Order: sequence, then structure tokens, then C-alpha cells
Amino acid sequence: MIAFDVNDMTCGHCVSTITKALMATDKNARLHIDLASHRVQVEAADASANELADAIREAGYTPVPVQAAPVASSKPAGSCCGGCH
Repeated sequence: MIAFDVNDMTCGHCVSTITKALMATDKNARLHIDLASHRVQVEAADASANELADAIREAGYTPVPVQAAPVASSKPAGSCCGGCH
């Protein structure tokens, strides 16, 4: 997951513009954009982090790369499938 803080993303129009720019760069990417936290997360299929950042910049915004939060696992520690005890 590639993540950016985009503090100058302030409204729904900004979200739409950034979405279009990212999808034009990587049409198979999966996006999660949280306007309240100004966070853009991209699960890229074909584009690099630099290409995605460039797309956001070219759309008129200022992306700041951040460490994406790891996806939490629902499996208990030490268990292969969660069914073992």
C-alpha cells in the first residue's frame, strides 16, 4: 500500500480530481481516500510511488509520502488459521 498525506485536499472536488489523476496513471489501482484525514492510499497495480506522487502533483496538489498502516490480521498469534487453540 502506498500512502500520501495531501493536506491541500480540502473538498469533494479535490478528491475527484486526485482520483481521476491516479486512475489515469494506474487504471487498475485500488484507492482509499479519506478527506477528513487528508490521506490518500493506493494499492497500485502498475505504477510506482513516484509515478503516483507525480500524478497528484500534476493535478495541482502536494503529496507527502507516509508509511501506510499495516493491515491487521484477524488470526490469533501462533495459529495458522484461527481455528486452532
